[in-house]
Amino acid sequence: MEQTEKINPAAMETLQKMVEAGVHIGHKKAKGHPKMKPFLFGIRQGVQIINVEKTLEKLEEAAEFLKKTAAKGGVIIFVATRVPGKLLIQKAATDAGSLYVVERWIGGTLTNFPNLSKRLQYFLEQEEKKGKGELVKYSKKEQLLMSREIETLEKKMGGIKTLKKKPDALVVIDIDEHLSAVREATKMGVPVVAITDTNTNPTLVAYPIPANDKSVKSLTMILDRLVSAVKEGKAEIRQPAEVTTEKQVQA
Repeated sequence: MEQTEKINPAAMETLQKMVEAGVHIGHKKAKGHPKMKPFLFGIRQGVQIINVEKTLEKLEEAAEFLKKTAAKGGVIIFVATRVPGKLLIQKAATDAGSLYVVERWIGGTLTNFPNLSKRLQYFLEQEEKKGKGELVKYSKKEQLLMSREIETLEKKMGGIKTLKKKPDALVVIDIDEHLSAVREATKMGVPVVAITDTNTNPTLVAYPIPANDKSVKSLTMILDRLVSAVKEGKAEIRQPAEVTTEKQVQA
């Protein structure tokens, strides 16, 4: 793949790693979305090839946004409910100290947050009761039903059970698979970072990252950078305030 002379050695190395990870491999031309054209390098054997220079550019824009969001104490939710994304997104979110959705997106998570908040509170209360052994006062059948309910709630909303307010950003793998989440975020003014393959519309989100969304290596490389950015942002929060010197006090 041709590269421009202005690319520095570090970026060249990253671009090469992207190609090795298959980040550049898109869908067949017939399945391509016309609005992904600005991010394409060309077509080879009927398959759309993503311009990894554009990928790197957009990845860094998204990473900077997430870093600033995390530095302000913002809440970020990582979303992927299909393989292979869901196999990677929970680990990425956990590493970043963020929230995640790896099962079905619950309608109204953002647009009807008050109701979701009540459900989350109920979940936490039931979980606390079980943890304290308070379910023993019920019959065995009732205990079984309560335990099953807690397991179901954990599966559906365990990744967002500490959500106390509207999130400040979503990180989504595959826009088409999560249109409801993207639409809710757009309606509520929540910026979305999304890995956008050649069959999706990148204009639906604030921070599209053109890349192969079916390759584990491609997704891992993109997510690793985003997680690193979130960690960098959170590290800025933890930095101790400047110590006031004796001279400053006297002044």
